[in-house]
Amino acid sequence: MTPPRLIVGLGNPGGEYADNRHNLGFWFVDRLALDLKISLAPQSKFYGRVGRMDDLWLLQPTTFMNRSGQSVLALANFYKILPDEILVVHDELDLQPGRIRLKQGGANGGHNGLKDIQARLSVPDFWRLRLGIGHPGERSEVVNYVLKAPRKEDLDLIDRALDRCLLAWPKLASGDYEAAQRLLHTQ
Repeated sequence: MTPPRLIVGLGNPGGEYADNRHNLGFWFVDRLALDLKISLAPQSKFYGRVGRMDDLWLLQPTTFMNRSGQSVLALANFYKILPDEILVVHDELDLQPGRIRLKQGGANGGHNGLKDIQARLSVPDFWRLRLGIGHPGERSEVVNYVLKAPRKEDLDLIDRALDRCLLAWPKLASGDYEAAQRLLHTQ
């Protein structure tokens, strides 16, 4: 399989959103950048914070969640990165805190960041690293829920899940998605 060339962490820019559940993608990219010793810096032509190591790009869109695709498309087009070379890391309501799923393509589950990326790339074939945050129980509470910090017990589970993602990084980086799934999908 093709190794990823672009890792996109989804979130909303600004300090008021930093600890929100919706920013789990940013949290992962921050940790990966630290591990790989990659500095992220604002790049206006890519509408985000960007870092690079060899042929690997890290991206945190600063366009707000519902316009994440603008940033992804700008960088992917400029560096000729194909959809199956993109890994999008995002929060997932349909998974309990601490659960992780890695998959390629599929529906967006109502996630506005994924929706915009699919629309801008015109295909759903990019990889997704889905990090569970749980569901508030009521559909009407979803926006309020994702824009709040996780409870302490959920945060502990999420932190451990992020640690597992970093342990699986060598498999992801080599394009061995099956081996990465085996590591990530077990608790």
